[in-house]
Amino acid sequence: MRIQHWLTGAVLLLAGCASGGTRMQHDIDALMRDYQGDVPGASVLVLRDGQPIVRRSYGLADLEKRVGATPQTNYRLASVSKQFTAAAVLLLIEDGRLGLDDRIARYLPGLPSATNGITIRHLLTHTSGLIDYEDVMNPADTRQVHDADVLALLQSHDRTYFAPGTAYRYSNSGYALLALIVERASGQRYARFLHDRIFQPLGMHDSVAYEAGVSEVPHRAYGYSFENGAWTRTDQSTTSAVLGDGGIYSSIDDLARWDAALYDERLLSSNSLRQAFAPATSTDDPQVEYGFGWRITGETLWHSGETIGFRNVIVRWPKRRMTVVVLTNRDDPEPYGIAKKIGALAMREAATN
Repeated sequence: MRIQHWLTGAVLLLAGCASGGTRMQHDIDALMRDYQGDVPGASVLVLRDGQPIVRRSYGLADLEKRVGATPQTNYRLASVSKQFTAAAVLLLIEDGRLGLDDRIARYLPGLPSATNGITIRHLLTHTSGLIDYEDVMNPADTRQVHDADVLALLQSHDRTYFAPGTAYRYSNSGYALLALIVERASGQRYARFLHDRIFQPLGMHDSVAYEAGVSEVPHRAYGYSFENGAWTRTDQSTTSAVLGDGGIYSSIDDLARWDAALYDERLLSSNSLRQAFAPATSTDDPQVEYGFGWRITGETLWHSGETIGFRNVIVRWPKRRMTVVVLTNRDDPEPYGIAKKIGALAMREAATN
């Protein structure tokens, strides 16, 4: 109970940093009830007109050391990382080092002939037809794979699911290859490119594409799964070291800086942002289209991320200048529905003010 009391006080203190109404904050706390106490936690951010109207954290970032989650806690973003990989590609296009319709064989010449027609655009939009690297990994090999290992796995299979550009199939393989293409075109490690060209310029000083033995994650949350009636640390899997498809750690405070950069040209040109946010393909969900690292549903731009021990989502309503971020260090529940409910609460408050 001592930890529960400390966390409750921390949540109330953090709430004082935002200007959201008491009723809305109470309703959000109710939605986040399962994350409170001596359990894997969450951080929630609501931005309106660039200002944090809700900035709250719940539960624990590290169960073993009893470290509470805060707005500075860094969670592994999983597939929320894909928007940063897409941004890195767009920066290099602006630099004149890449072209959207470049064949990927130009940068990754070891790929088999079945992939010859695949372009960078196909990778960004999940229309490449590349096989899933997870499906061809050796289940007996417990070593972590990296982006370069994904390339090696794909090089040994001369087939695709479909001809590039003819269908949609969500592809972690494609975004792992994009990270390698960023490296080939920039002459930098992918993690270093993100640091130098995105995180540091935007003041996202704690965000990192994590490389074991190379970098550290400040204020790190560890991932957990509920197994046999208890929370068990399940922070890493054999695919957790692949960076391009899901290896970035960030916090709600840093993601507020990222969100701000998506409204102007401080990072990307208006043309690049327009392309990233434009529907490029339909998906396997008739209500969802896909741009460059973003899902598009009605008036929202969003992306979820799920990996062992973490589930996250960012949902943006650009015309309303509103964003909701929910980051969690547990395997369940899926937070997209919660984020939409939080967004509805924020819109209700905005309408009454």
